[in-house]
Amino acid sequence: MLKFPVDAREVEFNAIRAQGAGGQNVNKVSSAVHLRFDIVASSLPDAIKERLLALSDSRITQEGVLVLKAQQHRTQEMNRADALARLQQVIDGVSNPPKSRRATKPTFGSRQRRLQSKSQRSDTKALRGRVDKE
Repeated sequence: MLKFPVDAREVEFNAIRAQGAGGQNVNKVSSAVHLRFDIVASSLPDAIKERLLALSDSRITQEGVLVLKAQQHRTQEMNRADALARLQQVIDGVSNPPKSRRATKPTFGSRQRRLQSKSQRSDTKALRGRVDKE
């Protein structure tokens, strides 16, 4: 698998207050992080940029900016590291081109099994008809 490390200069961080439980700490400290990564302006290869922009991911804006929110951890530094790791995961996920599908035919045995199960089902349903009193 090809690795394309993210250049830290291309990533923008904004500290925000985290949501959810955390006591007073959550109300006082901006420990959550918004990571913004401009895909179009990045130094990634064009093929990876195209595959990233083609993803149907709600975290990618119409302008081509990937926005990740990290608020798992209690400190801002750990949330930054988590956001960078998740960004790297997204990029690694599209770094290898998808394999093209080779069309194949069903085997003779699989066709026979399919027809056998269809005839069994047909026989089962045929028994559900009215019963004659002869």
